[in-house]
Amino acid sequence: MTSISSSRQDEKQGKTPAAESPARRRIIAGARHHFFAYGFRRVTMDDLAKELGMSKKTLYTYFSSKASLMEAVLRDKFSEVEADLERITSSSSSDFPAALRQLLECMQRHTGELQPPFVRDVQREAPELFKLAENRRREMIHRYFGTLLNEGTRAGIIRTDIPTELIIEILLAAVDAIINPKRLGELGLTPKEGFTTVIAVIIEGVITETGRAHL
Repeated sequence: MTSISSSRQDEKQGKTPAAESPARRRIIAGARHHFFAYGFRRVTMDDLAKELGMSKKTLYTYFSSKASLMEAVLRDKFSEVEADLERITSSSSSDFPAALRQLLECMQRHTGELQPPFVRDVQREAPELFKLAENRRREMIHRYFGTLLNEGTRAGIIRTDIPTELIIEILLAAVDAIINPKRLGELGLTPKEGFTTVIAVIIEGVITETGRAHL
């Protein structure tokens, strides 16, 4: 059974209240640190139980499998990223250059948490979750970068001769092409380096001369 199916089964079994418990939050935080740093395969439920000072039985009280725990970790990560992006883009209309810098710093910080072993393991061991992560990433780029680019266009900082929708599609295509285990490995890049470089190249190409003076 896949992790997504498992989490839905957990809800059917009445485990939803545990979602708000401090113990569950602590498990997710501990797993997030270890999964992202060392990969999914290397970290066992025994390792996590020992690190958290709790029994493996307690872990399985909250998560039916290691895969369902990894899904919770990914959803927690995306929720945090989305909250940060929402905060940044909500203030973009008043100061686009500052918002752009904050957005780039935000993405650098969040992608910096992900190490190559984790990205590789998710694609190999849990392709359904890898696809879920790709889709969420695309949704957030489309929504938040689109919002920011539209504000930049109105401020005269982003070029008007290239439709925002086209810029976003180019950005999405570049990110999808680079941020995958095979290409990152071939290029010798971390997820942070790959993502940051793609964003920098795309943004550099769509900023007006007036915009460069403000950034």
